[in-house]
Parts: sequence; C-alpha cells; structure tokens
Amino acid sequence: MNRIPDAVHEADIVVAFEDLTVGYGGIPLLQGIDIQVKKGQVVTLMGGSGTGKTTLLRAATGQLAAQKGRVLVFGKDIATMTAEELRATRQRMGVLFQQGALFTDLNVFENVAFPMREHTQLGERAIREKVLDTLHAVGLRGAAHQRVSEVSGGMARRVALARAIALDPEVVMYDEPFAGLDPISMGVTATLIRTLSDRLGCASIMITHDVAESFQISDYVYLVGQKQLKAHGTPAQLRQSQDPYVHQFLNGEPDGPVAFHYPETPAFEDWLRKRESADAKAKTP
Repeated sequence: MNRIPDAVHEADIVVAFEDLTVGYGGIPLLQGIDIQVKKGQVVTLMGGSGTGKTTLLRAATGQLAAQKGRVLVFGKDIATMTAEELRATRQRMGVLFQQGALFTDLNVFENVAFPMREHTQLGERAIREKVLDTLHAVGLRGAAHQRVSEVSGGMARRVALARAIALDPEVVMYDEPFAGLDPISMGVTATLIRTLSDRLGCASIMITHDVAESFQISDYVYLVGQKQLKAHGTPAQLRQSQDPYVHQFLNGEPDGPVAFHYPETPAFEDWLRKRESADAKAKTP
C-alpha cells in the first residue's frame, strides 16, 4: 500500500501498520501488513478463522510486540512508548472484546460506569447521566439494574459495546461486534457503529465475518489470509474483484484457495513428535 506523504493527511491517521510482521513464539502469523485507519472511518478486517485478525488488534493495543515493522497509534510507534505513555494511549481507545469481558458480579450500570470511575473525575450524578445515555444508545437503559448473569448473550454484547464507547474514545476496536446478536440487534449495532464514527469523528476498526452487515457501514475493508494481506478496497471494489480468494470468501463458497484446515506448522510437528515419543515410551513395559 502506498504511504500518504502529506503531513496534513498523516495527522488524520489514527492507527497504522507499516510492513508489520506479527505472531507468537517467534513464528509469524502475518507478514508485510500495511494498513491505515483514519479519523471518522469505519474500517473492517476480514479473513478466515485463525488468520490473525484479532492478533492485529492486540498489536494495536500494545499487547503483542511486532516481530518486524511498526505499529503507529496516534502517530507514535507503540514499541517506543513508556509504560505511562502506553497507559495514556489506551485511555483514548475503546475495545469491544470478542467474549465481552464483563464483570459478571456487577450489574449492567456498574459495568458501563467502571471505566468512568477508573479514568475520570466525574461526580456520581454526571456518571449516572452518562451511563444511562450510553445504555439508551444501545437500547438497554431499562436493563441498567440487572446483573450481567441475568441478561441474554446478545444483550451482554450490547452492554460490552456501551462500555467500550462510554468515554467517547478516539478509536474503537470491535472484535466480532455482531456475534450472538439477533437480526434486529445486529442492524441496530451496525447503525450505532456508523453513527458513532460520524458523530464523534472517531475511527472504528471492526473484525467480523459478517459480510453483508459490515459492507453496509464500512468505508474500507482489508482481507487477510495465508499470512498476508490478500486484498483491500471499498466494499464495492471488493465485490467487483475477480480474485479467487476474495470471491470465495465473500460468497462463502466451500471450494477455492481459502483452506478449511488450519495449517500444520513446525511447532505442531514438533509437538506431535514429542507426543508420539511419549506415547511410545508409555507403552514400553
């Protein structure tokens, strides 16, 4: 992908991956990734299961270090940040985790209020008004008093979304925001993500397998697979793509270059040899 040389345009880039290689245990999961996310954009990261989409979010939040290349957040290389700078940077982010990560022993209200109590000096009245307004935005104001264990899985996802946007972050990262939602809630959530980006001018990064819903609200889409960035463009451009990988993924076709089986890595082969050796020793009298 071409860099944006104009300094004015660079100031609009909230998150950028530059020639990024990232993975686990020294083994790269993705290589040579170039991605840019600007203010006000809804950008979607798509790809098959296990292709590294969530890994990119972990790199963007400083949970996982780059093996090569750079991760820039608000214009600064996250690898060079001090612990205090990283903490301050994370406060400017909102994250909707794949599993919600809610406090099950707290009610809905207290879950959303938690980041406000931790990171602001707001009084209780201001917190109450802000939390109820945020819950209203996701359709759950009337459930504020309920414990998380008492609400449905889909409702819990919306509580997690409310918590992610409670502090009006400059960038919100959504890991499978439509998982577990019924069709109506899915449409409402998609509209909310788009509205927030437009109203707050924040950047939104979505990881999702839902092609139809995400394409309706996305400005730009990146498709990863086979350890690399396979394609990128607007939803319209990707729908017109003749690339076999893109065509198969977007249309959910069983046959094509997108492999169903997770690749067998050297780490797996080493584990299998050790397991087979241990099993053989166990059988020896």
